[in-house]
Amino acid sequence: MADHKVKLYALSTCGHCRNLKRFLDDNAVVYDVEDVDLCSPERKQEIIAEIKDVNPRMGFPTLFVDDKVIVGFKEDEVREALGLK
Repeated sequence: MADHKVKLYALSTCGHCRNLKRFLDDNAVVYDVEDVDLCSPERKQEIIAEIKDVNPRMGFPTLFVDDKVIVGFKEDEVREALGLK
């Protein structure tokens, strides 16, 4: 599997977010994750500014794979973006 820059913005209480984390872990994907609801108010504002242009509805999970953005746990899209079979 090629190296990808993978960043996940999630909510600690979100089932879809937990499923995506499990999927990434099960497929040995190296990724950074931030549970937005557990961040400081200042960090939340930074995250909102970072993802608002690509995800105006602020849906979670929001996954960045290199330059691609996937909102929600869409396994087929995640597999394709990561080059997983």
